Amino acid sequence: MDIFDVFEQPWTLLITAAAVFLVLLIFRKITPAKFRWWYWTIPVFLACAAFGIDRFVQTDREKIKVVLNTAVKAVEQENPSSLEATISDGYRDSLRNSKKALINSFKARFAEPLIDKIITRIISIDISSPPTSATAIFTARVLFNPQSSIYDFKREVFVKVRLDFQKKTNHWLITQSELLELDLHPANWNDVEQLNW
Repeated sequence: MDIFDVFEQPWTLLITAAAVFLVLLIFRKITPAKFRWWYWTIPVFLACAAFGIDRFVQTDREKIKVVLNTAVKAVEQENPSSLEATISDGYRDSLRNSKKALINSFKARFAEPLIDKIITRIISIDISSPPTSATAIFTARVLFNPQSSIYDFKREVFVKVRLDFQKKTNHWLITQSELLELDLHPANWNDVEQLNW
């Protein structure tokens, strides 16, 4: 991530605005005859630009976070349609070889209520240059539904997951997901299948 990319880091414009404001204060003190009132609009413009960029321009990193959070919310709400909208047609992982296989597996797993809540924390998002692919790693604390069959012997599980993304025109889709850890132990999707959750 480039610290001078104002779209990724709009706060750099705020720092610039503050620096310009200080320079103007010094300039006004040293040469009051040459100072013009409209000079004050420069730091105001820079600060407004920073807030405008942050509010109205969605960066690739922000778009990836939206897709990741949408996918997690779809799993939490056990909603295959919402999950499907975040998945690329070319999806593959270590257990499933297609998007259709993933969605079918998802529907089978969530035939009964299973998840109550998922609490996530994004560890990293690495975007290629040029931005055509990305990898996100996040952890999740999965709280099971009290009505699920698993709840009697396991109330929650901690997972670490890697998601690979590909940019399609102006939006990102998940091309692969891999389980990295299950309750702080190295794991993969096959380990989950063997647990019969």
